[in-house]
Amino acid sequence: MPLSIQKIIGRLTFRQLQVFKAVYELQSYSKAGELLGLTQPAVSSQIRQLEQALDQPLFEYVGRRLFCTAAGERLAESIDKVFIELSELQTDLAALQGNVAGELRLVAVNTAQYMVPYLLRAFLDLHPQISVRVKVVNRATALERLNENNDDLVIMGMVPTDKPLVSLPFLDNELVPVVPQEHPLLLQANITPQAFLDSLLLAREPGSGSRLALEQHCQQHRLRFSPSMEIGSNDAVKHAVIAGLGVAVLPKLSILSELELGRLIIPTIEGFPLRRSFCVVHPLAKHPTPAMQAFLDYIQQNLKQFERMFLGR
Repeated sequence: MPLSIQKIIGRLTFRQLQVFKAVYELQSYSKAGELLGLTQPAVSSQIRQLEQALDQPLFEYVGRRLFCTAAGERLAESIDKVFIELSELQTDLAALQGNVAGELRLVAVNTAQYMVPYLLRAFLDLHPQISVRVKVVNRATALERLNENNDDLVIMGMVPTDKPLVSLPFLDNELVPVVPQEHPLLLQANITPQAFLDSLLLAREPGSGSRLALEQHCQQHRLRFSPSMEIGSNDAVKHAVIAGLGVAVLPKLSILSELELGRLIIPTIEGFPLRRSFCVVHPLAKHPTPAMQAFLDYIQQNLKQFERMFLGR
């Protein structure tokens, strides 16, 4: 091995590579520090030591913007390969011991975010050497990420039937009509679907799965769908209903506490609740990693437990 390479190896540390990767991806010293739990001077120091070890500048400021140099771009390619190899090494070593290890990249649609932490708790108890990353997005973004194969598994409802996907349904997703306490509709003996929809309907943004389900329901039953307001998250819609801004159709899982406290009421309306299924999805051509397969097996083996946990069945 050339002496110069020996010197480089003697000066480099994995911490420096980790810090470089964070700065490179976030394009910011301060954001990298927040991610890694370091101060900005500590991040700067690690990058400076790395530059001295390589005898090359890795970042430069043009105005107030941080840019990566050509040497930095080349280093980023090498670091990606090193970290992939380390991840595979971790998986292989764990397999030799009869364990499953590695990283599991999950995407969950907004509606599913209320249950994913409870799914993961028991899973990680079974597989403590698996590290999990979860990204919460709306349905439109989840479909984009599926098309681009950005993640391992996607948890969503209303899985498209025109795409080559593998889908494992595992839990009912009830979308229920909700009104606040003492809403005038509650005084009516029979609330028609259209009367409910005309009572200042609050809806999610286009691209949301819960909105799409309601739109399809309205089309099938020739109901007028005309939201008075569009809101970008289920939590925001929920609080808007509580505040008296209107009515909504929301995932029951997202409002269990408010129902128990009586802050939200589910009126009896023909055609509701809307019933869909949560599914774990991945592209048909994707070869499952050991961590992916472990999660799929875990879901398959605990279907009845999930029903008891979330639906009280």
